[in-house]
Amino acid sequence: MAFSSLKILSMSGATFIFGLYSGNIKSSLGYDQTTVNLISFFKDLGSNLAIITGLIMEIVPPWAVLAIGAVLNFFGYFMIWLAVMGRISKPHVWQMCLYIFIGSLSQSFANTGAIVTCVKNFPASRGIVLGLLKGAVGLSGAIMTQFYLAIYGDNKGESLILLVAWLPVLVSCIFLPSIRIMKAITQENDVKMFYNFLFVSLGLAGFLLIMIIIQKKFTFNKAEYALSGAVVLVLTFSPLILVIREELNIWKSKKGLVPNDISQLKVSIETQNSPSSTTNWSSCFKSVFNSPKRGEDHTILQALFNIDMLILFLAITFGVGGTLTSVDNLGQIGKALGYPDSSISTFVSLVSIWNYLGRVASGFSSEILLNTYNFPRPLMLTFVLLLSCIGHLLIAFGVRNSLYVSSVLMGFCLGAQWPLILSIISELFGLKYYATLSNFGYVSTPIGGYILNVRVAGHLYDKEALKQLATKGIFTRKDGVDLNCIGVVCYKQAFLIITLCYICRSHCFIDFGVENKKILCK
Repeated sequence: MAFSSLKILSMSGATFIFGLYSGNIKSSLGYDQTTVNLISFFKDLGSNLAIITGLIMEIVPPWAVLAIGAVLNFFGYFMIWLAVMGRISKPHVWQMCLYIFIGSLSQSFANTGAIVTCVKNFPASRGIVLGLLKGAVGLSGAIMTQFYLAIYGDNKGESLILLVAWLPVLVSCIFLPSIRIMKAITQENDVKMFYNFLFVSLGLAGFLLIMIIIQKKFTFNKAEYALSGAVVLVLTFSPLILVIREELNIWKSKKGLVPNDISQLKVSIETQNSPSSTTNWSSCFKSVFNSPKRGEDHTILQALFNIDMLILFLAITFGVGGTLTSVDNLGQIGKALGYPDSSISTFVSLVSIWNYLGRVASGFSSEILLNTYNFPRPLMLTFVLLLSCIGHLLIAFGVRNSLYVSSVLMGFCLGAQWPLILSIISELFGLKYYATLSNFGYVSTPIGGYILNVRVAGHLYDKEALKQLATKGIFTRKDGVDLNCIGVVCYKQAFLIITLCYICRSHCFIDFGVENKKILCK
């Protein structure tokens, strides 16, 4: 079940490689950059509306949630492919927004169906499980890129959209029968097995990084792409050997188990305190502004109306929103700064790999620093935000060949923020309503994406593109004229604004982290 969950999530990263095919959507449908960024906003909105998925999972089994996600994935991205290829009449902008919203909504179904099920099945190892699964999501973009090059052998975004439409559906259909909630039994080798999964995933990430560098230096033919894709496939499925061996050992131990010798198995029973249906709503509303101390269980309303949640909400809005802006615009940024198409695919793969490493590194390092040095997570989040500023400034000033470094920084910081933010929410407001409160954090992501991506980056890009058209004697945009901007000036103002937002958020977290150090280190 855990292996199947990892495979499903390793194919759920279509939203992370939007930069590879966004240029094809823009050119084939004649959109300006503001429209492309608006479509990107609906992509982020769909992938972060996990509250809807959570409510559905309360009444249906996990396999049904995954099946719904597979249907949504195929419909959304297949319709986008038909539109880009001209197989259907040119859709309105709102239709394209709807298609990508439906397609990206499937990611929240995959995340909820696999992650929630794994946490319930392995309650004693939930932290390790979450790190592995979140890491698989972060690595999925690079894996899908290698499969795309192996199958189609080109850098055409249209083929990638088609792959995104059918490959995750195929993987889900193969593995979803294994995803089910079972009796929570803690085996002696659970932690060891999960660390084996981690080592394999680190090896896979290392191989992908090497292939990205080699593919950048040399020109590959289709056979060579197929060979690299085959190696990725083998590494991806190599944990299956460990899984089968461990299952056989468990089966043998159960077969020879007698009632007086049950030391090999330990049943873990957990009780969940769910809100009573007879909750006194009037007293609930009266206590909204009478919050308990930090670290104690808050009600949903107490947490939502808390100043700490406001600071976190702003951090997610502008922190994650800013890094998503850079990731979603990598294709256009690369073209504006004169990078070849092969380099643009390299940028997207680097983002995916370092997104994975950021998730794993921040999760493990924050625990070590907290337990060893009483170093609070808000301060670590502050450093992550400040590190992001370096990547944004490199883009803003167009330093030669610096987009490779920016891709690494953006991927790492995008991945590193989420484990820290979700951990901070649990430390401040308790675990009683953690599922709802963590999903509230996800909702703020598309808000930041709309503000920084659509209203700032997209608007300023189009403004500069129109100025460049004017120098050619074209003063109004006409049909058939691509609204493309070339040069550092295209994104300079936008990323200077994003950097300023990051600095403001970092200042809030420096004060927030220092003042509440003792409470956040309980």
